[in-house]
Amino acid sequence: MITQKRVMTIQDISCVGRCSITVALPILSAAGIETAILPTAILSTHTGDFTGFTFRDLTEDIQPVADHWKTLDLEFDALYSGFLGSAEQIDTIRRIFREFKKEKTLILVDPAMADAGKPYKTYTPEMVRRTAELCTMADIIVPNQTEAALLLGEEYKGDVKSKEETEALLRKLAALGPKVVVLTGVSFSESELGAAAYDREKDEFSYAFSPRAKGFFHGTGDVFASAFLASYLRKPDLQTALETATGFVYDCVTETIRQGRETRYGVCFELLIPRLLEYLPE
Repeated sequence: MITQKRVMTIQDISCVGRCSITVALPILSAAGIETAILPTAILSTHTGDFTGFTFRDLTEDIQPVADHWKTLDLEFDALYSGFLGSAEQIDTIRRIFREFKKEKTLILVDPAMADAGKPYKTYTPEMVRRTAELCTMADIIVPNQTEAALLLGEEYKGDVKSKEETEALLRKLAALGPKVVVLTGVSFSESELGAAAYDREKDEFSYAFSPRAKGFFHGTGDVFASAFLASYLRKPDLQTALETATGFVYDCVTETIRQGRETRYGVCFELLIPRLLEYLPE
């Protein structure tokens, strides 16, 4: 029998656009994981391909929520952070990690701050720098290739294209502190796209690929990170989690294409929840 897990997810609520908490909460819940949400900001839409979006920073609310949870003696199997609302939040989130981290608590940081070669509109240079500091506390980080360059303080010169470059990049990211680095957007050919991972303690690399779909799809990083965490909490096997997340994202993308939906509104993951449950390990 599976023992139910509990996750705290710390990221924004983009009310339209299928990303962050509106992706993490249903995916983790569908996987049977109790999910406590700690919003970092509220936006009318996400910041990509939308103009005129509203943005409310919730920095002042985060610590009081966590303080209340401490009075309830809540414990979590994983702490999962994503898009942040301000540089000041990072000190608070680091404190929350220290307060709620137990011996077996997993910390996963998705440094959700950039894509396609540039930071998101609300991310300042200070936030980028401080996000790298947050990654030092993580067990697992899940950057895309733009975020990987920013975490390392390097200029983004395009995605790496070879296995040798990918593994060198993963090692450099692992030197920041996390035990496991998962890099998304990895491709060694025009026909496939996927993810690569490096387990620093085992000194082992893992890969998972799916066929490449044409187009850019918002929110797939959040879908990937949430599906990865759901699988990893079921069974802490890196290869299985990579294959689960990569396969699920591909299914969501192909369904979105079939539906003929605007990609800025995210992928139609809701229709593929039954498929996710098939991917998850027993």
